Amino acid sequence: MAKKRNILGRFLRLVLLWIPLGFIALTVLWVLLLKWIPPVATPLMVQRSIEYRADKDFKTHYKWVPYERISAEMARAVIASEDNLFFDHDGFDRKAIKQAIEDKKAGKAQRGGSSISQQTAKNVFCTHRRDFIRKGFETYFTLLIEWIWGKERILEVYLNVAEMGKGIYGAQAAAEAYWNKTASEITRRQACLIAACLPSPLKRSPVKPGEYVSRQANVISARENNISYPDWIYHK
Repeated sequence: MAKKRNILGRFLRLVLLWIPLGFIALTVLWVLLLKWIPPVATPLMVQRSIEYRADKDFKTHYKWVPYERISAEMARAVIASEDNLFFDHDGFDRKAIKQAIEDKKAGKAQRGGSSISQQTAKNVFCTHRRDFIRKGFETYFTLLIEWIWGKERILEVYLNVAEMGKGIYGAQAAAEAYWNKTASEITRRQACLIAACLPSPLKRSPVKPGEYVSRQANVISARENNISYPDWIYHK
């Protein structure tokens, strides 16, 4: 009897050891593959398709294009809007996170503290449920993509998968849907309007911006002048 318990104990210890090791190995492999291969879809795309399944006119617009075929204005705008310390942090803008927590405690209107790296990790690898488990996975994958992908790939993926309207994902799909042009042709003003809509892309529109979105686009455009962008942003 004691021998059987010892065997069972060893087996359970092995299971407890191999499960996390297997998870780490599989997720690292997943991230490595997506360093070179575009995501076929994201959890949010699937979620939205389910939410709008009763809408016969709903379609998912998602067209991957390499970074060199996306206007530098689009990159500049999302960084100025979403994460102006993108080039300096390790995946987490601690100042923005702290401010978001303080705003929540004070009952103020909240602006998310998530960096572009965190948003990319959430978009590509996680569901959009609001709970600590999802946040834990988001943190884990943020660390992985910062380590394995680097800033250029993170920004390239973000600009291709970010939700930019109802069923619209990425700069190419947005350029086609809103202005019948390619992502490389997006102007500074258009990029700023898209970026101004990113916090609520289902409620706001870059082609019917309204006073708030127009004002935010102006703020984003002005903020760009205070950020030092590396040469690769301009495809150099």
